[in-house]
Amino acid sequence: MNEFTEAMRQLAAGVAVVTVREGRDDIGTTVTTFTSLSMDPPMVLLSLDSAGYLCEVMLRQDQWAVTLLSGGQSVIASRFATPGRPSARLLVASVPHHRGARTEAMIIDGGVAALEAETSRVVPGGDHTLFVATVLGVDYVDPSLPPLVRLRGRYRALG
Repeated sequence: MNEFTEAMRQLAAGVAVVTVREGRDDIGTTVTTFTSLSMDPPMVLLSLDSAGYLCEVMLRQDQWAVTLLSGGQSVIASRFATPGRPSARLLVASVPHHRGARTEAMIIDGGVAALEAETSRVVPGGDHTLFVATVLGVDYVDPSLPPLVRLRGRYRALG
C-alpha cells in the first residue's frame, strides 16, 4: 500500500450501494465516494473506477439509484464490493428491497436514506470517472438508524 492510499484510509467515508437497471439485468457496487454537490438544484457526485463494469453501464444508462447503508448492513456492503459478483438481484435475494419509482433501479430497504438520480455530466478523473447527477427524488430517509462508514479498511456503524 502506498502512502497516498494509507493517508486516505484515515478519512471516514459513508458507505452506499449504487444500482442501475440495464434491460433485464441489475448491476450494482459498493462505493464510498458519493457526496452531495448542490442543494438548489439538488445534485450529487459519484466516483467510479473507470475500468469497472458498472462505469461502462452508467456511461450508457443515465438513471440510477443509491442506498446509503445503515450500520447493520455491512454484509450487504461486502457482497456488492466483492470482485466478480453476480447480478445485483442475486445479491439482494434475501434482503428487503424494491424498485425506484423513477429509475426502476433496485433500492435496498433498511438504509439511512435512498435516492434516485440522473447523470447530467461525466468527468474523467485519473483512473476514475465522476458522475454529476441531478436528484430525481428521495425514496426514503431514516435518521433513527446509524450510518455505515468505512474507516481504515473496515466497515463500522457510526453512533
